[in-house]
Amino acid sequence: MRRIILWALRLIIALALAAALIGIWKRAEITRLLAVNSLFSAEKIVHNFSHMNAAFLSAPVPRGTGPVSPLPQGTPQALPTNAPQWIADRAVTSLLVLQDGKITHESYYLGTEPGDLRISWSVAKSYLSALIGILLHDGTIASIDDPVIRYAPALTNSAYAKASIRNVLNMASGVRFNEDYLDFHSDINRMGRVLALGGRMDDFAAAQKDSIAAPGQRWQYVSIDTHVLSMVIRGATGRSIPALLSQHIITPLGVESAPYYVTDGTGVAFVLGGLNLTTRDYARFGQMILQGGRWQDRQIVPQDWITASTTPSAPTDAGQSGYGYQWWIPKDATPREYMARGVYGQYIYLNEATGTVIVTTAADRAFRNPGVDAQNVAMFRRIAHRR
Repeated sequence: MRRIILWALRLIIALALAAALIGIWKRAEITRLLAVNSLFSAEKIVHNFSHMNAAFLSAPVPRGTGPVSPLPQGTPQALPTNAPQWIADRAVTSLLVLQDGKITHESYYLGTEPGDLRISWSVAKSYLSALIGILLHDGTIASIDDPVIRYAPALTNSAYAKASIRNVLNMASGVRFNEDYLDFHSDINRMGRVLALGGRMDDFAAAQKDSIAAPGQRWQYVSIDTHVLSMVIRGATGRSIPALLSQHIITPLGVESAPYYVTDGTGVAFVLGGLNLTTRDYARFGQMILQGGRWQDRQIVPQDWITASTTPSAPTDAGQSGYGYQWWIPKDATPREYMARGVYGQYIYLNEATGTVIVTTAADRAFRNPGVDAQNVAMFRRIAHRR
């Protein structure tokens, strides 16, 4: 009996030691998983959105050594009378308005500051669209009608096997994917746990096997589509997204602060929502797009790509917002009115007719409530038309 007790004690000690060693070994992964579980909590969301690199792996996007490009001050613009209530209701953390390239309003809320590098969420998708346009123009990508597997052969046995780059740009890949952020078991939340635990996003994309329609036939907002675009870009260039974005967009823009991407466990950028910049630097990107891809006498993104990517071309249903190549076109849009949009209230709204760029960052936990997006667009339009 004494031997049995001694053996049991040794086993318990060994198991406890093993558990402790595993805890130390996996401490970073466990910390990131806990961060995911509390990322959107009411008491932490504002802080978290300005400090994503404290909770997740990340990679810098070098800004280069050039000077910061100017954002001149314009005549201050009064906001609509109902703007303060909207700012409070939508948990806006920053609001910046450019009119004809000049700052006419800039304000920060809920303890945020101008130097904060705020998470873009799906606004990041529009940055990747611009990069695709550049690589298409220089011939690195031959055609957006090429199949994605030409550049990303790892997807050959996945639901993306027959999809073209155009299909994926349009969010019309036909891949079955549950984007419900409120469902713990949804694909988008499973993907978040892969990211937190240091897994491989490429493997996650290649594991998508089910389809809801043939490519090009049906529009469904599927964030993993944007990661597939990243696989195409990396396959075509042999380079990382942070390096390419730095060379082709961030450095030429002359941003104030070097951005960073949240990454997976292999250092691959979380391109569908992990880009972090200051509010002013989001505005620089928006103004460059508004100017047809031109910035300080340099054509950064081809003008024909700007037009094509911000024109509704996806097979969205009647009554829905329009969608181009990773850009949104609001319902009942006026000519050349479009926007980059991210969950929890991130926007870059552009109105070419009025020469307006509006950037908002936010921590709006009610962003999915009915009518919220329409309310936001209505506010942007009031600001753009100064009424």
